[in-house]
Amino acid sequence: MTSQLQKAHAFQRLHAGPGIFVIPNPWDAGSARLLEHLGFAALATTSAGLAFSLARPDGAAGRAETLANARAIVAATDLPVSADLENGFGDAPETVAETIRLAAEAGLVGGSIEDATGRSAEPIYGFDAAVARVAAAAAAARSLDFPFTLTARAEGYLHGRPDLDETIRRLRAFANAGADVVYAPGLTKPDDIAALVRAVDRPVNVLAGVAGSGLSVADLAALGVRRVSVGAALARAALGAFLRAATEIRDRGTFDFASEAATFGELNGIFAQPRT
Repeated sequence: MTSQLQKAHAFQRLHAGPGIFVIPNPWDAGSARLLEHLGFAALATTSAGLAFSLARPDGAAGRAETLANARAIVAATDLPVSADLENGFGDAPETVAETIRLAAEAGLVGGSIEDATGRSAEPIYGFDAAVARVAAAAAAARSLDFPFTLTARAEGYLHGRPDLDETIRRLRAFANAGADVVYAPGLTKPDDIAALVRAVDRPVNVLAGVAGSGLSVADLAALGVRRVSVGAALARAALGAFLRAATEIRDRGTFDFASEAATFGELNGIFAQPRT
């Protein structure tokens, strides 16, 4: 079995390059094992995928549930796993720092902290508060006995504030506060992505698999992006297939969907493979 330290160093090397890598987002242990089987080099959890599996909207899973899910994913694979830690599960920098320490205890080697509050009336933390929260997360990460890769997220594009200059300002400040990776989910235009890559001295993560993007891994590599994630897209794809299949049964009384489903033998064989 690969140690947490070995996973942490492997994760660091992926960010150091050369080139780009995709970090897909499983929502449970089974989907994590399937992604490992397909040859991906690292994984990242998805808050929305977890919430949907619990019959809740995004953001409705607490810290304990999030870390329990992450722990199950870590146990299911030898790959480095980073976690979507949302806003750190609290406003105070001290709470964010505690979340990073707990994430490390769960076996994670990375995690992301966003500047979204989770409150509709005031969706984004003020600049100074956002930077202080990332600084606290970075200090907690540096206190660990292995290199924990901290990703800082500027969420304005997801909350009705598509301001590229402000996004770059925040991500620069987050990098200066100690973030190892920067990320602005919702940024989809090639020129905007390229401008962000030029403006920061950290690896940039881009969210793919969302409407309005259409950029391939090759396209993003040409823009200088280092890491590509898909958020809840794989969970949405799986649930979309489930809904189509169940709707076919309800409305037509047929089972044609089964011809496109993974076979029992295929899945059973993958999950029966011994862990090394």
